[in-house]
Amino acid sequence: MSAALSDFERVKAASRQLRGGIAAGLADPVTGGISEDDGKLLKFHGSYQQDDRDLREERRRQKLEPAYSFMLRARLPGGVVTPAQWLEFDRLAREHANGTLRITTRQTFQWHGIIKRKLKPTIAAIHASLASTIAACGDVVRNVVSTANPVETKAHGAAYAWAAKLSDDLAPRTSAYHEIWLDGEPLVGEPEVEPLYGATYLPRKFKIGLAIPPLNDVDVFSQDLGLIAIAEDGELKGFNLAVGGGMGATHGDASTYPRLATVLGFVTPEQLYAASEAVVALQRDWGNRVERKHARLKYTLDHRGVDVFKAELERRLGFALEPARPFRFDHNGDRYGWIEGHDDRWHLTLHIESGRLADRGERRWLSGLRELARVHQGDFRLTCNQNVIVANVPAHERARIDAIVAAHGLDDYRRISPIRRHAVSCVALPTCGLAMAEAERYLPELLDKVEALLAGHGLADAPIVLRVSGCPNGCSRPYLAEIALVGRGPGRYDLRLGADFSGQRLNRAYRENVDEAAILAALDPLFGLYKKQRQPNEGFGDFLLRAQVLAAPPDRRIPLEVRA
Repeated sequence: MSAALSDFERVKAASRQLRGGIAAGLADPVTGGISEDDGKLLKFHGSYQQDDRDLREERRRQKLEPAYSFMLRARLPGGVVTPAQWLEFDRLAREHANGTLRITTRQTFQWHGIIKRKLKPTIAAIHASLASTIAACGDVVRNVVSTANPVETKAHGAAYAWAAKLSDDLAPRTSAYHEIWLDGEPLVGEPEVEPLYGATYLPRKFKIGLAIPPLNDVDVFSQDLGLIAIAEDGELKGFNLAVGGGMGATHGDASTYPRLATVLGFVTPEQLYAASEAVVALQRDWGNRVERKHARLKYTLDHRGVDVFKAELERRLGFALEPARPFRFDHNGDRYGWIEGHDDRWHLTLHIESGRLADRGERRWLSGLRELARVHQGDFRLTCNQNVIVANVPAHERARIDAIVAAHGLDDYRRISPIRRHAVSCVALPTCGLAMAEAERYLPELLDKVEALLAGHGLADAPIVLRVSGCPNGCSRPYLAEIALVGRGPGRYDLRLGADFSGQRLNRAYRENVDEAAILAALDPLFGLYKKQRQPNEGFGDFLLRAQVLAAPPDRRIPLEVRA
């Protein structure tokens, strides 16, 4: 049986609870990188080894090794960051990384361009700021995301507390992290025991997201385990459990596909932890450890069958799930500008294109947030749409916050088009090793051209969800966008259309492996039809299906009877 396991499973099994040869690789002065096996284990510690692909060919010709560096990701449950943490993260970006901070679609920060000798002091500094990078990547439960404004109501606060608890309680217990990065005592004697994960952890990454209707800003149906908070009269009553979501796919391989999570039933807050742990454990035991591209929970669910999976889950829990309770989602974007919370505090959502905080021309976004962190009396909330909320602002501080925001060009949310407000992209080139095409660097240019088409049809104010991914792995959740570009190769993409505005329907391929000219040529007449034939308040994706521009996709939606 073990001979059939994937190579990644072999590496995990031999790692001594994620130690491997990482410490020795970090100490090796001959190379700027570490071994391939240790690179696999490094993910569990929150880091990816990368190289600058813009320089790769030239360095090869010069017989030099790739320009290695490391991406580091924090584990920040619900995306909450204190001003003190923000200032420290900003310092690390400028002194240890490439001078930018990037907000990810997992509601956390990434630092890019960290050279090997600075990786350990950077992780130590993050730990000293009372944060961590453990399990921000790897085959474990990753950063648990939550609707981004947990202080809007009392129910929001209670739901966020559960997201934080799950993130903490479902993290790995290995002491390897403290041993390698924080100079903890080395393990001697008997091997450690991981009570939840075991010696080989999970078959693949596992994502948990908690949404509070009517806002689906975490794209809850893209999660391995989606938690839909049910509140009545401002009180949290429990959660609908949705399992088996996932965005990744492989071009040309029909056995891989994006999938929306299936709603299984309802649990009370008191039952939530046991249910969440049981879903993780079931995937640990049933997930595919032979073929990694089939190892996510969505494939386990489809292979075993939803009814079989649910029956086993209830057997392990010792109780039956209640029927799912009604809910309704309006949209999966962020709400920009000022919003008042239930406790007389205010919350300002700022637009950060592709989540990249940098100082470029009049956009001095990194400096602006640094100045805000120096005076802000509340905290910050990162969103799954790569934006930031200046949260918990006293009413008398709003004018000062607005002045800093305007002085640093952070107020573009007042001026930009709706499609730009809803756009998301992954990092892609030059650092992501999986990228086939540009995403973040291409997004501004693409938006300029799509905006021009929309304006030509009198649709400049139409809210449309557009997302760009450099590869089919889907980090920007492109399969839930009304318009999506999924990278095929340099300058070439699959054009996908037809998701809805609330993240409850997948899109489908409309043109495959086409360049920008073909993409714009395909969109232009569709915008014309939309202008002429749309119904009041009808989204672009919904219109394409109603007008039969697209055939109705296979229904992987949540059951209609569950939605209010």
